[in-house]
Formats: sequence, structure tokens, C-alpha cells
Amino acid sequence: MQSDLNNDSKKSHLGDLGVYLSNPIFKTLSSIADINNTEAYVIGGFVRDLFLNRPSKDIDVVVVGSGIEYAEAVGRKLNTKVAVFKSFGTANIKHNDLEIEFVGARKESYRADSRKPIVEDGTLKDDQLRRDFTINALAINLNTENFGELLDPFQGIQDMEHKIIRTPLDPEITFSDDPLRMMRAIRFASQLNFTIDARAIEAIKSQKNRISIVSKERITDEMNKIILSAKPSIGFKLLFDTGLLHLIFPQMAQLYGVEIVKGKGHKDNFYHTLEVLDNICETTDDLWLRWAAILHDIAKPATKRFEEGHGWTFHGHEDKGARMVPKIFSQLKLPLNEKMKFVQKLVQLHLRPIVLAQDTVTDSAVRRLLFDAGEEIESLMLLCNADVTTKNEYKKTKYRNNFELVKQKLKDVEERDQIRNWQPPVTGNDIMETFALDAGKEVGIIKNAIREAILEGEIANDYNEAYNFMINLAKQMGLNPVNK
Repeated sequence: MQSDLNNDSKKSHLGDLGVYLSNPIFKTLSSIADINNTEAYVIGGFVRDLFLNRPSKDIDVVVVGSGIEYAEAVGRKLNTKVAVFKSFGTANIKHNDLEIEFVGARKESYRADSRKPIVEDGTLKDDQLRRDFTINALAINLNTENFGELLDPFQGIQDMEHKIIRTPLDPEITFSDDPLRMMRAIRFASQLNFTIDARAIEAIKSQKNRISIVSKERITDEMNKIILSAKPSIGFKLLFDTGLLHLIFPQMAQLYGVEIVKGKGHKDNFYHTLEVLDNICETTDDLWLRWAAILHDIAKPATKRFEEGHGWTFHGHEDKGARMVPKIFSQLKLPLNEKMKFVQKLVQLHLRPIVLAQDTVTDSAVRRLLFDAGEEIESLMLLCNADVTTKNEYKKTKYRNNFELVKQKLKDVEERDQIRNWQPPVTGNDIMETFALDAGKEVGIIKNAIREAILEGEIANDYNEAYNFMINLAKQMGLNPVNK
């Protein structure tokens, strides 16, 4: 969508916005503004997304005056509940599938130790000036006389056309006042595939330490939005290059770099991780599977060793990485629940299908993988497929083909042996009752031996075969069934 703005113009009538503003809610907002003799404007992300053809259900309305009084008048007209937040001077209405937030036009000033502004009543231009980026400062007039008029004082339309993230004010001031805006700039660059203005990049570098006054929750919320973008590597490269990543997620920043000893180097695990992340984003929108891609090699810096005659190794990085997951989730205020356990399991198991793809695939190895992965087997296979980042086309094709063989083998073994989420047919209680044993070492030995025998294919996944195996093993241990 093109505007008829020129370099000198501050505002423009956009007739082509009519189709977007044809929703009856805008006529209601307009009529209430006229009745109350109030200036009202749609502003911010909703307007930006109109021009970017992105669907949006959140509408921000700014009025010159009391946003709460205007919202209450709209609520009465729509016969709907108005949520009022007096301490913030805002109000909220949910109408059909839309969420509308109202606020009075204001200007802001900041203290050095807080990102919470000191707020005063202001003009529309004051309100646009306090916005984070030019593309978020666009406003559309709702009053009947000038309905659909676009006010673009900072050339936000031009910046969208050039795909630039730029601040209305000096970026040093913008990012110092509210350091979360540094994360938002990078998030928008990642989501929209825009470039951040060079002055803004330098300002992020110089103001990066100000991120310390922002809560972990707000930082991680922005990071998750970066992760959920189509190509998250855009955002993570910007986080790294500006130095923010070193402050908010140092474990990931530590993946960066290549060390060379005696002419042998290893791949840069930071850029490898970003490639795996981008790869998996082509197959899934699942945030936690994307987190597993980020963390799958997180322990490589801690496990890196140079072995004479062999080169670089990262033995046990999957085990150590799995142990690191809870600490990282806690540090970033991510949920310490089944989501964390899902990521932890995938980090723990991520090498297993790759090893299978390199070797002859045996039924016992497949049974073990199915047993250990359970319901996460499909997610694990997606992660491992994304982990193939070699530039050697022969190796890449070989891995991909072998993965297809592993997937077929998984399907065949699962259909035959039903190992996923499997429990041995003879339970610990069965063992204790048969031999009059209390819970203890002997019960564990017998139960584990039955499980191993089934996984190795020595006996079928069948109660009678497992029972007979148990009786024979117990005899070797000097145990006899109490009912025989």
C-alpha cells in the first residue's frame, strides 16, 4: 500500500485505508469522538500492520484528553464492559474479536534508575514523539471531518518502504529512557526482516548495560518473540553483535568462536546453533522445540577438549547440556514445568538418532530410542534433521537418506513391538508378590533385566515370556516363587 506523502508533508488523506477502516467499530469510535468533542486517533502497531498487510486484532486509540472517559462512553454505546486502569490512565474494551486500548495523549520523562516514565498530559505530537520507532508513531484520525487522515510526522511510511527501524528521537535518549526498546528494535528487525538504522545500532551498543534495569520476564518475552519469528538468526545475530546477548544470555554467547590447535579447528557453535534454529523453524512453530534447537549444543564450551591424534571433542555435551537446562530456564524466568522437561529430554537425546543414522540400524537400538524418547520421538527426529548443517552435499544427502531409514525403522518397530511409553509386562509388584520380597535391590535387578531382555529382543514384549524369564533369572539368584 502506498501513501501520497512527499518529503515536506506531515499528513495525508489515504482513501485506500477505507476498506480497512470499514469495520463498524471505527464508525462507533468516530461518532463518540464527535459527540464528546474529542480528538481521537488510531495509533501504533495496528496502523503499522495495515501498511504491512499483517493481521492485527489489537487497536490502540489515543485521545487528546481523558482516555478513560472516552472509553467509558464507547463502552456505554457498545453495551460492553470497560476495564479501567487508573494508575496507568488507560482503559480496555474487548469487542468481538478485537481488543481496544484507550489512553490520553501524553508526554513522558524518565529517571535514570527506572524505565517507568513520569507522565503528563500532552498533545498528539507529544504522544507520537514518545513512541519507540517511527513505524509505530503513525496515527489515523477518527473524527468525522478528517476521518482516515494519516499523521506521519517522522516519515514512518518512508521507513517502512525502505525497511528501516528508526527512532523518532535521538536513539541514545530513546534507549537510555526505556532500555527494553533495544530488545524491541531487534525483535521488529527479526519479525519484519528490517534493518536497524546505523545510529540506532550504535546507540544499542553504547546503552546495552542499561538493560540491567529491565525485568528478566520482559526481556525473555521479547526474546521468545524473536525465536518465534520466521528467521530468528536475524535477531540473535543482532543481539550478539550489539553485545546484548552477552548480558541477557551469556551461555549462548559463549558458543561463539573457533579455536585452532595444530592446524585443527572446530566449527563455530554459535553460528551452527543459529543454522539449526533456522532449519527447525521451517518445520515447526513450536516455541519449545525451537528452544531445544537453541540449547542442543549449549554445553559444548564446557566439554571442549583437544585430543592428540584425533582433534576436538565434546564428549558428554548432551548430558551436561541437559543438566544446564533447568538453570538456564530459571535464569531466564522460563517455565520450570513440562515445557522445561521437554527441552531437557531433547537436549539429552539429540545425538541418538544421529548415531543411528551413521551405523547399521538394529532393532534393539530403535527399541531403546523409542523407549527413551516416548511421545517426543517425532520432535526429536525434527531436531536431529535440523542439526545436519554440513556444507558437504554428499554427507548431507547421506545423513538425510539415513534419517529416512531410521524413521521407517522407528515406524516398523513401534507397530510391531509397541515400545513407545512402554512399561515391562511384569511389574515390580509382580516380582515382590511372586518371591515375597520387599522393595529393594533384588527387585530392581530382576525388573531391569526383564526390560533389557525385551529391548535387546531376547524375549518378546509379552507377559508369559517375561514371567518365565523372571523365574529363570530368580533361580540363578537363589530365589524361589512362594506359590511353587
